[in-house]
Amino acid sequence: ADRFLAAPRAGIGGALIHGRDRGGVRERAEALARKIVPNPDDPFDVALLTDSDLDRDPARLEGELAALSMMGGRRLVRLKLLSEKASLDRLAAEALEAHANGTLNPDAFCLIEAGALDKTSPLRKLAEKSDTLVSIAVYDDEAGDVIRMIRDALSAEKLSLSQEALSVLAARLPKERGVARQEIERLVLYLGPGSNARAEAGDLTDFFGVEPESSLFEAADDAFGGRAAAVQANLRRARAEGEGGPAAVRALSGHLARLRRAHLMQADGKGPDQIKRELRIFWKAEKEFMRQLVAWRPADLETLTTEILDADRACKRTGSPDALIAERLALSIAGRARRLGL
Repeated sequence: ADRFLAAPRAGIGGALIHGRDRGGVRERAEALARKIVPNPDDPFDVALLTDSDLDRDPARLEGELAALSMMGGRRLVRLKLLSEKASLDRLAAEALEAHANGTLNPDAFCLIEAGALDKTSPLRKLAEKSDTLVSIAVYDDEAGDVIRMIRDALSAEKLSLSQEALSVLAARLPKERGVARQEIERLVLYLGPGSNARAEAGDLTDFFGVEPESSLFEAADDAFGGRAAAVQANLRRARAEGEGGPAAVRALSGHLARLRRAHLMQADGKGPDQIKRELRIFWKAEKEFMRQLVAWRPADLETLTTEILDADRACKRTGSPDALIAERLALSIAGRARRLGL
C-alpha cells in the first residue's frame, strides 16, 4: 500500500481507501491525490463529492467520471462516503464498475474514501477483484507505527524526545491518526520548531496538562489491583474535575475488557511481551497489569461483567446517585481483588 501511494502504477483508474481510522484514511487519500494531479484543490481538474451529492443525484458520480478535464489531461474525481448506507455503497460500486470497464473518461482517476467496509460491501468486492482498481484497507496504528510517526514529525522540525518521553507520548496519544497528528503538531509548537530541543518525560507534564479521565483510569487500575483507599481518592478527584458516575463505570468496564482480551491472547499462545505490546500497556503499568492478569481468572471477570452492566444502567436513571453507584461498584471490585490475593 505504501509503495502504491508513493508511486501509483500505470493502468490503475481508481482507488478505494477504507477503514475505521478516518484520519488514517484521509491522510492516505490526500497523499494519493497529490500524486494524481498537481493541485488537489484545483476545481478545474478535481471534482469533490460526498454522500449528500449521491443522495440528491444518483448519477452524479458516473457523470463526473465521464466528464473531461477543462484544462485537458488527468482528472481526479473524489468521493467521500461519510455514512455507511448500503444504497450509497451500491451506487458508488455501479459507477466505479463502469469506469473500470473503460466506458467513461479513461483519463479520470476515481478516489473513494470510506469507513470500515465489511467483505460483503459491493464497493470493496469490486475494488479487490478488479485489475484496474486498488483497495487499501487502513488499520489502527500499532505502537511501532505511532513511534515512527512521532519521530518523523519531530525530526522534520529538529526536535527529539528521550526514549522514556517517547514511550509516554505514544501511550497517551489518541488512536485516531488525524487527532494524533494534531497533538504532535501541538507538541512541536510547545517545544519550539527548529530549536534542536530534546525533551525528557518530565518536560511533557505541562504539555499534557490535567486530564480528568486520567483519574478514572487510575481508579479502575486501583480497583482491579485491590487498592480501596486509592480508588476513593481518584474517583473523588475525577468528580471534582467534572467526571460523573457513568464515565467511572465505563473506565471500569474498559479495564475489565483489557484483562479479558489478554486472557484470550494467552489462550492463543501469545506471550507477555506480545500481549503488552498489542494492548499498548504503558511501560510503567506493565508489571501491575500482568500481576492482575494472573490473579483475575476469566470466570471472575465474567461474573463482573453483569455487575458492571447493571451499574451502568442504574447510573443512567434519572435522579440516580450515579457517583455513589460507581464508587460502590469500584470498592466491591477492590474487595474482590483483595480476596484474590492482590
